[in-house]
Amino acid sequence: MKKTLLALAVLGAFAGVASAQNNVTVYGIADAGIQYRNDGNPAGKTWSLESGQLNSNRIGFRGTEDLGGGLSAIFTLENGYNIDTGTLGQSTPTTQRLFGRQAWVGLSSNSFGSVKLGRQQTALFYGLYAIDPFHIDLAGNADRIFGAGQYFADPLYRTDNTVNYATPTIAGFTGSLSYAFGEVPGSISTARSWGAGASYVNSPLNVQIAYQKSNTAPLVTPLATALGVPSTTTAPATADIRTVLVGGTWDFRVAKAHLGYANTRFDTLGGGRSTKDDNWLVGATVPITPIDAVLASWIRNNVKDLPSGKTNQYALGYTHALSRRTSLYTSAAYLKNDSSIGVNAFAPGKNVRLFNVGVRHMF
Repeated sequence: MKKTLLALAVLGAFAGVASAQNNVTVYGIADAGIQYRNDGNPAGKTWSLESGQLNSNRIGFRGTEDLGGGLSAIFTLENGYNIDTGTLGQSTPTTQRLFGRQAWVGLSSNSFGSVKLGRQQTALFYGLYAIDPFHIDLAGNADRIFGAGQYFADPLYRTDNTVNYATPTIAGFTGSLSYAFGEVPGSISTARSWGAGASYVNSPLNVQIAYQKSNTAPLVTPLATALGVPSTTTAPATADIRTVLVGGTWDFRVAKAHLGYANTRFDTLGGGRSTKDDNWLVGATVPITPIDAVLASWIRNNVKDLPSGKTNQYALGYTHALSRRTSLYTSAAYLKNDSSIGVNAFAPGKNVRLFNVGVRHMF
């Protein structure tokens, strides 16, 4: 009882301070729906209740403090969670993350931009999010295909121990540089990442460019299997990864066109081997009414040094806004995998059929 009263008192004090400063925002997304998946699993097809299909579920705290002279202190703490089970998102059996989506603090100014320190989303994440008509969600999710699924995983998705500098927006242009410490004793380069991004946003045009170099990055299992890179029970297969993304959108009002290209190089695969991976995205967003939209995309993945290493994904989706905060959605996708690759599949060469429908609420 005493512990409960103490916890309530602490939360009440925090809420009082936040209210008095009037600069802390609590926000989030609650999203759930039903999914059908047929991925060639010998056990059969799967119907499931899934979490975060239109947008990943989160609850976050965002704050600023005016330090005077145009300088502000800023922070974001963003937790990812699974609404179907109530468990933490972005966590593994060995790494439990309370704020797995973002956790950073920094300084910002209209004149010099911002500097942020902590766990952050990469320039690749923001670039692909901007050009994908599905915003890297739903059955048409682009990051599960780009880089043969490597974009879906850290450190291409998010990086720990990161220092990021972003310029102020000048005539629609914004740039960023980031450096993520590997923190490996005796080696400054092991597990290190650095990246850069640039964007130009000026209606109707949105252009995105991103680059990242990550050393000894863990490979996603389907790609490691296809490339024959060994792993052990205690150490995952790794590679040095370099990737560049270029893309953009053009809003014709009656429809928005989406186009993207990425090239990813995987080095030090064992025996001095390297391979390249190419991706193309072509898509469209078509507003039917002010509250209804149709989404469509085609994505191609090609692992160059595999004799049959191609994946094609075709996706179609629909969203309907019930209000400014609540939307209904549905989408379907078909992934055709070549015999050597198993992007988002049960095994190499297995094709995948996905369908989902659900509801999202933002608060």
